[in-house]
Amino acid sequence: MSEDASKQYWYNMKTGKVEHGYESSVVDRVGPFATEQEASHALEKLRANSAKWAEEDADDQR
Repeated sequence: MSEDASKQYWYNMKTGKVEHGYESSVVDRVGPFATEQEASHALEKLRANSAKWAEEDADDQR
């Protein structure tokens, strides 16, 4: 990403809120995201990625 991550959006896993920049500890946040809207859907994105990777791993085991 070329944009300064400290100025992008993050999803705080502890509070469930979107943050702009480095508002909370790195252990509590995921991102960065380009927009507040994208960050607000962080959990959906994480679940989708996890399911995709699990499926790929299962395919690799065959």
